[in-house]
Amino acid sequence: MVVESVMAYFRTRRTRNLIITAVIAAAVVVGVWALNARLMHSAYVTGWVLILMVLFLAGYNLRKKLPFIPLGASAKWLQWHIYVGLTAIVVFALHAFVKLDGSIQTPNGYLEGVLAVIFIFVAASGVFGLFLTRTIPARLTVRNEEFIFERIPGFRKRLGDEARQLVLQAVASSDTTTLADYYSQRLSLFFEKPRNYWHHLFQSSGPRHKLLTELTDLDRYLSDTERPIAGDLATLVATKDDLDYHYALQLTLKCWLFAHIGFTYALVLLAVAHAVLTYAFSGAAL
Repeated sequence: MVVESVMAYFRTRRTRNLIITAVIAAAVVVGVWALNARLMHSAYVTGWVLILMVLFLAGYNLRKKLPFIPLGASAKWLQWHIYVGLTAIVVFALHAFVKLDGSIQTPNGYLEGVLAVIFIFVAASGVFGLFLTRTIPARLTVRNEEFIFERIPGFRKRLGDEARQLVLQAVASSDTTTLADYYSQRLSLFFEKPRNYWHHLFQSSGPRHKLLTELTDLDRYLSDTERPIAGDLATLVATKDDLDYHYALQLTLKCWLFAHIGFTYALVLLAVAHAVLTYAFSGAAL
């Protein structure tokens, strides 16, 4: 009941914020149309508005870097970041692609072209990141325990060591090398480093089931001494697969954030350079 109430609150908030964003975006479109109708250079207005919006959007990362400064809750900043970002896409489209007479244009010049490509990349990565941050945390809770990303290499090494010890134990306690041969052919590389990134990213457990099925099928060829060791080895395989799953998803989030923030800073620098050059060569007053 509590969960349903919380979800209903989030749905209501999302709907309300989207309506407000749509109204503001529509007002911006009408404002630009009114300026163009009076033959005024709306590009200067939308340019400055866009720079201020990009600076605000970039400020969200600084807010996260400086949590000790009382600048408001991070959750509130995130909400503003999302909806200001969506509005910025509309302002950018008006600034870069709409001419004074209302016709469509493409960015003119090398700097404008690069700036447009970077803005589109940052905007697209922002929308993609919204999807990732809404889906990956929920997916991570599905697989057993929680792993801290920086500690995953240590966990992986420990699992590999335990797997090797089990195989050595099997060889020492039985006269056969069936389990050792299988480990050498199929599991040594599996435990060595992260595996099956794309399978984990697209929620496929095929490689995990294949290894566990192979171990089950191997049971008929194992000695009584090897069977319990094979069971322990299967447990390590499942744990290693969980570890790779967390690694793949968390790595995806980190790579996305690195690219999104990096290109956002590049966007800020190029936008400022674009404004300076525009005023320098147009003769307009700052």
